[in-house]
Amino acid sequence: MMRDALPAGTSTADAAIRWRRLVDAASAPYRAAGRFAYHFARGKLTRDPVFRALVERGLLVDGRYVDIGCGQALLASLLAATDGVRASHYHGVELMASDVARAQAAFGTLPLAHRLVNDDMRRATLPPCDCVVILDVLHYVDHAAQAALLGRVRDALAAGGAGRRRLLLRVGDMSERRGFAASQWVDRVVTRLRGHRISPTWGRPLADWVALLEGLGFAVQPLPMSQGTPFANVLLVADLKADPP
Repeated sequence: MMRDALPAGTSTADAAIRWRRLVDAASAPYRAAGRFAYHFARGKLTRDPVFRALVERGLLVDGRYVDIGCGQALLASLLAATDGVRASHYHGVELMASDVARAQAAFGTLPLAHRLVNDDMRRATLPPCDCVVILDVLHYVDHAAQAALLGRVRDALAAGGAGRRRLLLRVGDMSERRGFAASQWVDRVVTRLRGHRISPTWGRPLADWVALLEGLGFAVQPLPMSQGTPFANVLLVADLKADPP
């Protein structure tokens, strides 16, 4: 079932206090992984609007999670810290071994069953699940690989059984040229600063992302997800229909 959003009547000040407490709880495990991991977790939770939106808009579902391109698996810590979210298992897939190592160092006492896999998302096994999360990584593979991966995501959700089966996918809207260009520039800078090779990226206009998901049997709701940033990011809340193709 889908989690409730903030209770009716919650003031802006109360919501901010609740969120600061959740940031504290979700970032605390990363102290064990070192200063960089801890401050990265706090910075990401504080400045990136998507994590707060997942909680406050009631977008998280109960059950098993697969997080593709999970980085240091911040979502797992957020799930464990959020009251009322009944996540039963977390499966993270990440290409960068250093990110996986930081997550493993942080999660020694995480009260959530989890598995972290250092693998390429194009070939990693996706177990049956209730929710798949893909934030800002699908543009690193070409259009054919994007479609193939999303087909495998659909199959993993379909194998998860009855109930709500959800994909949370954040992408850049290529039709918003200025914001999309800004996100691409920042992406290249961060990639270089982290010592990685800059590779080509493959974007799509929002309408094309929606059409691709609908063709795979999802009902799609786009939500703008760039608040406080110069980017053109959109969170696609995609629920698998009862009888997907």
